[in-house]
Amino acid sequence: MTSMTELTPSDFVIFGGTGDLAFRKLLPALFLRMSDGQLPPSSRVVAVSRAGLDDAGYRDKVGSALEEFVPAASEADIAHFLTRLSHVTLDIDEPSGWAALARAIEEGANPTRVFYLAVGPGLFGTICQRLADNYLVTPESRVVLEKPIGTDIESARAINDAVDAVFDESRVFRIDHYLGKESVQNLLVTRFANAVFEPLWNARHIDHVQITAAETLGVGQRAGYYDHSGAMRDMVQNHLLQLLCLVAMEPPSCVAGEAVRNEKLKVLEALKPLTGDDVAGAAVFGQYAAGTVGGTPVPAYVEELESGASRTETFVAIRAEVSNWRWAGVPFYLRTGKRLAARASEIVIQFRPIPHPMFPGEDAPSEPNRLVLRLQPDDSVQLHLMAKEPGPGGYRTRPVSLDLNFAQAFGAPAPEAYERLLMDVVRGNPTLFMRRDEIEAAWQWAQPIIEHHAASDLPPATYAAGTTGPMEATALIERDGRSWHESNV
Repeated sequence: MTSMTELTPSDFVIFGGTGDLAFRKLLPALFLRMSDGQLPPSSRVVAVSRAGLDDAGYRDKVGSALEEFVPAASEADIAHFLTRLSHVTLDIDEPSGWAALARAIEEGANPTRVFYLAVGPGLFGTICQRLADNYLVTPESRVVLEKPIGTDIESARAINDAVDAVFDESRVFRIDHYLGKESVQNLLVTRFANAVFEPLWNARHIDHVQITAAETLGVGQRAGYYDHSGAMRDMVQNHLLQLLCLVAMEPPSCVAGEAVRNEKLKVLEALKPLTGDDVAGAAVFGQYAAGTVGGTPVPAYVEELESGASRTETFVAIRAEVSNWRWAGVPFYLRTGKRLAARASEIVIQFRPIPHPMFPGEDAPSEPNRLVLRLQPDDSVQLHLMAKEPGPGGYRTRPVSLDLNFAQAFGAPAPEAYERLLMDVVRGNPTLFMRRDEIEAAWQWAQPIIEHHAASDLPPATYAAGTTGPMEATALIERDGRSWHESNV
């Protein structure tokens, strides 16, 4: 096992410290990094919320969360971690309450301060300004912003302006947890550390690309937020476009600093705009009806809302194009949805078919080669090839798969994305985070699609929960003579 390099002692100040994200992801990630010795024992966590908890009450809640979300954690490690936690009750809109936070941070302060804003984006600017007004922003401070960064390009610019007024862009880390997944980082290694793929990574050899993020869960307790967001804002504008960028970008000079982000921006700027009638032919919006998922009956989306009626999309499929020399004519099919048949996030690179079948007795064309990078539920890379079926009597070919499962290959499960990303914040490494111009370029492409759907009189296409989505999404890709790659999870 590779030894961990101990990082700078750091203070993590989590706004929204009693929220679901903090308990499920952020605090378990920090616990694991401290337990492994990557964060020095003097590192601290200061949680900020309106919960009215004292330190002991907050530690009790965190202890229970760690027992649930890190079941292998030892009691001794949890007890040690809890001593590093404190809680400050604060109403962000009330200036007078910030003195208590200042005292909590400055008592035993560490060189690096990470302000994690696990709150709604409407509070980002206010929090940053209050931090500045109370002299809490030091030269070694960083701020982490959770998505969404706005609801359109105008609000995104306003949020970025407010944050940049306090923090230099080099100290702003806009987080997308998809970029912290081992399989996503392995996409870069697959492309740029193996001579076999990059010469084929272009329109001459690749027929099309599919990027899918499918969930079996519904909106649940997020119904209120989700109904004002929808799948386009929640998934496509950030997660799926970021994955598209990593697939389509040109080789960077190095995987460090701004090199990767510069190349991602070029892809976003090269996306063919979809406006007006183009949207109707290239995008499908769907909404789940009642159905069965994993043998359990589940309600329709509108039944989970207090209003009982909505045109918000829970499914989107889009045919996108990158207008440059490498990718001209190659469609990128993006698909995401809730209450689908299987939970799977994956990238499928489908190569062009062979130009001429040469083996005698072939009664059907060979299946095209496919490279499948699985992000969840397991991290893996599959290469689908044609092979000769064993036995005498000529050539009988059939598809086979070379399957690399990272947990099996390396003898350990992949760490959670937030573990890697939080440590990159401490390091000051921006590679796996979104830059301001990326955010705004992504909105520039996505907003006309969102506006066209909002202005349309057509309701979202209905699909039964537990299926692969609306029939219109199948028609979208089959019009091009192609079909969706369905996971066998």
